Amino acid sequence: MRQNAALTISSLLLVVLFTVHLAHDIVFGLDSMSRAGTFTFLLIVLVSLYGAVELAGRRSGYVITLLLGILSAGLPVLHTVGGPRSAAHGFFFVWTLLAIGTAGVFSAVLSARELWRSARTRRATPSRAGQA
Repeated sequence: MRQNAALTISSLLLVVLFTVHLAHDIVFGLDSMSRAGTFTFLLIVLVSLYGAVELAGRRSGYVITLLLGILSAGLPVLHTVGGPRSAAHGFFFVWTLLAIGTAGVFSAVLSARELWRSARTRRATPSRAGQA
């Protein structure tokens, strides 16, 4: 499987898991959706989808998916600060947190690898600025 396809799939999986996770937060009373919270959520999902689908294979898409992956990898850590309260909310809630963290690290690694590869390719090809 091509790396770009794997990165797109893992980024889309992150979006799905993130929406399921937020639904869990609301159902368990860990978060209440205000208008500002709803707008923020929609903005994050929109930027994530745009970066994963429309900007796939471009540097800006890699940067967006890298940031999404890093933030997603930190989500399980944020939920375990102050003790394992998340475990009281059920198996599926904890599983979703672990899946988000794992998919986040995977997406971040693939994005960083593609950014590194594109930077090396740019250095290897001569600049056309001096040619007219």
